[in-house]
Amino acid sequence: MSNSALDIHRLLDEAFVGIEVTPEVQDLKEEMRANLVARVEELQASGVAPGEAARRAIAELGDVRAIVDETVRAAKDAPAWQRHRVRPRPAYVVRTVLVALVGAAALAFVVLRLTDLIEVGGQLVDVVAAIAVVALAGGFLVGDGLRQETTTNYPVSRGRAVGYGVATGVGLAGLGSVAGYALDRALAWPVVGAALLVSSIVIFTYLGATQTNRHKPWVVREMARHERAADRFERDPAAAARFGIYTVSIWIVALAVFLVVGFTLSWLWAPLALLGGAVVMLLTLARMLFGGDARQS
Repeated sequence: MSNSALDIHRLLDEAFVGIEVTPEVQDLKEEMRANLVARVEELQASGVAPGEAARRAIAELGDVRAIVDETVRAAKDAPAWQRHRVRPRPAYVVRTVLVALVGAAALAFVVLRLTDLIEVGGQLVDVVAAIAVVALAGGFLVGDGLRQETTTNYPVSRGRAVGYGVATGVGLAGLGSVAGYALDRALAWPVVGAALLVSSIVIFTYLGATQTNRHKPWVVREMARHERAADRFERDPAAAARFGIYTVSIWIVALAVFLVVGFTLSWLWAPLALLGGAVVMLLTLARMLFGGDARQS
């Protein structure tokens, strides 16, 4: 390290003596350090001696304490989300991009098979493998995303993150059965697909009904300050449990109707049972959240 750089570090440390070094102040200090080093290099290039260049750069900076106080005041006046912002970790961003690319490539392969732009021999093993890749990629992205701390929420526990990932993967695999049925026309595809979709919904319902508050304290304070009440499920865990039971019951009935209609009438009409189950579940959710009981609670 050059003498001028050492002088900059020493002089800057002396300028910060007596100033409380918070994370924001430390970031400001490092930004100042980088700017001072660049300024010293400019002064030296113009013929100023290293020691004198360091002292002149510090002098040009002005009153460090005043700069820090102004920065702290600006931070306090900034929006709450900006003050508490959590930046994504680089490793998380990289693996998200890579896994998303793999999943997108597998999905593109399935679409091309459906449009007959790609023909591969065999018993649809390639399609099954591609659907599995899409399901695994989607499940991994959801689970990994929930394990990350965000600006507003703490990370989900590992077990629950795995549960959400499994539910996502199972649901995507169930949707992928549509592609298999379009290519093969075997009755096993809609039956297995419906079972996977219902399983996914049941897992999601259980996880949602048992989810505890993940909001950070500053978010809770902001919600209280703006008088935004929590939804009924957060205020009344028993209501969340009842909704979970209702949802499981609805989808058991919907799956039974799906199978009965498929085997007795036509598999073309069987998906209407699942559509009906989704409508009933949404109406139940709306009734529990916004109905008379919700207003009284």
